[in-house]
Amino acid sequence: MSNQTLIQYFHWYYNEEEKLWQKVAREAPVLKDMGITGVWLPPSYKSTEGEDAVGYDCYDLFDLGEFDQKNSIPTRYGHKDEYLQAIQALHEQQIMVLADVVFNHKAGADELEKVPVRRVATDNREEYISDVFEIEAWTRFTFPGRKGKYSEFIWDKSCFSGIDWAEDLQETAIFSIQNEYGEGWEDVPSNELGNYDYLMFNDIEFRNSAVREELKRWGEWYYETCGVDGFRLDAVKHISTEFLNEWLDHMKAKFNKEFFIIAENWVVDDVVHLRNYIDITEGRMQLFDSMLHLNFYDASIAGDGYDLSKIFENTLVESHPQLSITFLDNHDSQPLQDLQAYVEFWFRPLAYGMILLREQGIPCIFYPDLYGAEYVDKDDEGNDAAVELIGIESLPLLAKIRRDLAYGFQRDYLDHPNCIGWTREGISEMEKSGIAVVLSNGEQGAKNMEIGIGHAGKVFIDAMGYRQEEITIDENGWAEFFCEAGSISVWVAKDN
Repeated sequence: MSNQTLIQYFHWYYNEEEKLWQKVAREAPVLKDMGITGVWLPPSYKSTEGEDAVGYDCYDLFDLGEFDQKNSIPTRYGHKDEYLQAIQALHEQQIMVLADVVFNHKAGADELEKVPVRRVATDNREEYISDVFEIEAWTRFTFPGRKGKYSEFIWDKSCFSGIDWAEDLQETAIFSIQNEYGEGWEDVPSNELGNYDYLMFNDIEFRNSAVREELKRWGEWYYETCGVDGFRLDAVKHISTEFLNEWLDHMKAKFNKEFFIIAENWVVDDVVHLRNYIDITEGRMQLFDSMLHLNFYDASIAGDGYDLSKIFENTLVESHPQLSITFLDNHDSQPLQDLQAYVEFWFRPLAYGMILLREQGIPCIFYPDLYGAEYVDKDDEGNDAAVELIGIESLPLLAKIRRDLAYGFQRDYLDHPNCIGWTREGISEMEKSGIAVVLSNGEQGAKNMEIGIGHAGKVFIDAMGYRQEEITIDENGWAEFFCEAGSISVWVAKDN
């Protein structure tokens, strides 16, 4: 089986003239040739701003760019038929498709309702700062543009546990909806801010059995309509794990299919939260290794002051490699976003080497690292800021090396603060496989490493082209491998 390599095929500011669904379909053969085995696509359904929305302020899960709602028929990325064509094009290249699912909240309701609420302290969601009173809030979703097609379910105040806007008061706050399911928040994995059930917009009430059943029906319809291979679940630390386990088990049983599931539990303080989530969900989901992302960011900022021998410490890939999705950045951490922690450009090739060429984890490439990106948004001071993200020239090569050569027993040489390396011995099924990797965040480096006696006498060269010498593996399977300062070299057999 070939190594898995994923790509997040979008970023927050996707603004190219070509609609994304059309680009996906056109680029599918290129992705296949690069070694991509799975594509994570952005939310495909209608959001509050119609054609202008990224997709995470979701309005109607059943509108995939088919109905005239929120001032547009298509979504930001195109029409429904273009989405289905993109999925088909990827499948024709044997590429897995992952759909982005936003279950935490809805936004852009169609009608007002009178709703009993209590105000909640913004820094402690467990602290109520008012008695029960009534507000007018946008909590009723009727989807008039869809007219009941696919589902006649009406979302109302009983379907939500909290909201952030009182229309009659013209006030933004966190309001806990007082309904028949109790005055408190749901039990969720995150205890940040006391209880982090409420994140934004209309927070979905999973204690309502009608809501759970509607989302199961939607899951069935979505799979039957789109035929995706798995799901990326947004903001799971704010969602009842009891519901997510129930939904995933339902989908698996309904279709007798093992869906590929990735959950986004954004943790940057202690990996124990990611490990606990795996326990709670009993390994049903892969998790993005946000702690490794943070290590990469810190390393890129610190330069040669960062101890590379500790780069994998306090990460998910260290303890649960089979459930870890490794990545450098995503749409939340890119420049000008709230969670901005973008790995510096000089370090990105090194970090990609560490996720693409090692045995542990499944790597996920970020769209701008392949295509680049230019956009403008407001900075922290409210001023316009222009951003240019440059594509990583060596990225396609690194991905192809992963596809063709990065197999077999791994020997680690993570034994120096500024120069680390590892080897992959290769496997018999892939005669030319086997690599040696050396990287440095300081001066040029060298590592004496064992690649295996099966390579004795072979000549190795730097596939990256940064080092020009040829290295012969000795009779015991050892050699000294080199890299340039602040760089990475990947040594492969010369006849590859």
